[in-house]
Amino acid sequence: MKRTKEDAASVAVIREPLSKRIGTDWRKYKGLYFLFIPVLVYYIIFQYGPMAGLLIAFQNYKPIRGVWGSKWVGLKNFKDFFQSYYFWRVLKNTLRISITNLIFSFPMPIILALLINELRTKHYKKAVQTITYLPHFISIVVIMSMLTELTSRNGAITQFLARWFGFTPTTMLQEQKYFLPLYIISGIWQNIGWNSIIYLSAITGIDAELYEAAKIDGAGKIRQLFSVTIPCLLPTIIIMFILQMGKMFNVGHEKILLMYNPLTYEVADVINTYVYREGLINMNWSYSAAVGMFNSVVSFLLVWGTNKFSKKLSGSSLW
Repeated sequence: MKRTKEDAASVAVIREPLSKRIGTDWRKYKGLYFLFIPVLVYYIIFQYGPMAGLLIAFQNYKPIRGVWGSKWVGLKNFKDFFQSYYFWRVLKNTLRISITNLIFSFPMPIILALLINELRTKHYKKAVQTITYLPHFISIVVIMSMLTELTSRNGAITQFLARWFGFTPTTMLQEQKYFLPLYIISGIWQNIGWNSIIYLSAITGIDAELYEAAKIDGAGKIRQLFSVTIPCLLPTIIIMFILQMGKMFNVGHEKILLMYNPLTYEVADVINTYVYREGLINMNWSYSAAVGMFNSVVSFLLVWGTNKFSKKLSGSSLW
């Protein structure tokens, strides 16, 4: 008992007050804090500052009157959105595209990272990584132009499918049934390599002694994969999954704007494209701000809920 009291007293002495710890930390890492100032200023000006504009979601905003001079209408803009014809259409399309994208696109970088990790020829490994990384650096406008040409009636993909699978030549981007597959496949092709980097980094950080112990126990490559690699990779997968949940309602509107047309509006129109159309084209700023705010709140709740569930289930979480 006496020893325990002495240990507790020593811990109490060692632990400094918060203000003193902050001062010590500042003196120790002062140079790093100064380097961080431009980043902090950027986020304040371009990320947190514009949040004041969310007030117009509760107003009938008129530019000539400004934010503080416009009439307050409460939740009217939100009610108008929930009661509009477009609400269920954009919500359904957003969920359909997001869930399908999550099912097919999320596992692909993990699988690619596991496959690249098994390559033993150094030059071949680098070549595979370079080839899979390159599409990420191509402009989405260029990619959509390529996709439009390849899937046109006389495009290479259309002609290949027609020759080998009896596909009837058509302009695929004008067909509703092809919009989602083309969106998912082109997204996987563009991002699979880049998104695999973080998983490759996590795999290279796994202690080699774990593999040696597995070999001693008689584990082959497949057994090592499921007993060592994937369990060690699981915390990274969970963190990336939580972040991905925050993007569920933020379907890339730039890509969809470049892909869709009046013939595919019914299956391609999502919340973000609706916000763009109402805000920048129809100049209905308050209404579009309300729709955008709804989108952001739901995204935050998804991240918060997924993070909480993950913390209880596996102990891994963002915070």
